[in-house]
Amino acid sequence: MTAPLAERLRPQNLDEFLGQSKILGAGSLLRKSLENDSVPSMIFWGPPGCGKTSLAHVIRQNTKKRFIAISAVSSGVKEVKAVMAEAKDHLALGLATILFIDEIHRFNKGQQDALLGAVEDGTVTLIGATTENPGFEVNSALLSRCQLILFAPLSPEHLSQLFLSALKDHPRGLQRREVNVSPEVIQKIVSQADGDARFLLNQLEWIEGNLGSRTQIDDALLEEMQYKKPLRYDKRSEEHYNLISVLHKSVRGSDPDAALYWLHRMLKGGEDPRFLLRRLMRMSMEDIGLADPNALLLATAAREAFDFMGVPEGLIALDELVIYLSLAPKSNSLELAGNKVNQIIEQTGTLPVPKAYRNSVTKVGKSLGYGNGYRYDHDSPGAYSAQEHLPKSLIGTEFYTPTEYGKEKSLKERFEQLKRLKNNGK
Repeated sequence: MTAPLAERLRPQNLDEFLGQSKILGAGSLLRKSLENDSVPSMIFWGPPGCGKTSLAHVIRQNTKKRFIAISAVSSGVKEVKAVMAEAKDHLALGLATILFIDEIHRFNKGQQDALLGAVEDGTVTLIGATTENPGFEVNSALLSRCQLILFAPLSPEHLSQLFLSALKDHPRGLQRREVNVSPEVIQKIVSQADGDARFLLNQLEWIEGNLGSRTQIDDALLEEMQYKKPLRYDKRSEEHYNLISVLHKSVRGSDPDAALYWLHRMLKGGEDPRFLLRRLMRMSMEDIGLADPNALLLATAAREAFDFMGVPEGLIALDELVIYLSLAPKSNSLELAGNKVNQIIEQTGTLPVPKAYRNSVTKVGKSLGYGNGYRYDHDSPGAYSAQEHLPKSLIGTEFYTPTEYGKEKSLKERFEQLKRLKNNGK
């Protein structure tokens, strides 16, 4: 059985390797290590189809050491320990082992811990490949013993080069020199691949396998045969957190175009609109707050509108909300005030309520003087008595500092007026 095109075209040496010039360019430390057969333990991190497994394959083809490859999807602690034991026996005979673990993020903490000792004492040189952020998915102890190698998505230029080579010239490729394809069609296929060489080659192989007697790959053929590559997104992975982070920062930075783009990136990736509504509601309080109290009202209304209308019509409410929040005046005074209060409470503990404000409905309370000295504000001029309500040790402490942005400016003026009245009454 013939291997898939993507597998057949894996590079056999560094000269065949496509892309990643930043980490494998002439004179780079990693390239020298590969050429000297002295690679350290490493974690390869990058998106799908960017060459992580292919580079491991190059190392396998060119090293004089034992090279063992396993997948974290199908292997467990038992298999890992067996590899460690064999590696130790071979090391005693003078033969070192390189262990490649594909999708190492699939290993749980116990499985990763089983690697620690062997990596630390040099029993194996570990190479792990992952599409997930190692900071989240790889134990810090194991990560500290490895070099982190960052892979980038392949550029459109490299993917175009790979497409033509695989179709026409590569000795392990399709060798269909009679097939014509315009630069515009190549650009469409490359754009859809989104930096993923494996997807590109799988797409090409599928198209070529169904050409029949045709010798032209054109737009009509693409419409007939091509499927769409899902956007790179996982609701539990680092990309999820990256996207919600940039959406939040775009709203905070008053950039409606960027906010709308990132919102739709997440929606197109399959994100739950209710998650986005919760985050947008948080932004209305955390980043806008009293500069525009209507922001929270609109966020609440958007949630109701989406729940009532559903997809797709209800998604317009998210568009309306994200643009409004982006253009609204910004104030984080609420968050700062809450944080300051929490810090004071942690420092001072449970300070007693002043007697004047305690509930005096019971005989015991009245006998202890609860409520004595309290002045009913509505009986005071302007319905303001200027009493101190904080515990005695905190009198004079200010938690809320209003800004001069949006509607909060009028609140600041009122706040300062009340402080002047209180100070004049002392």
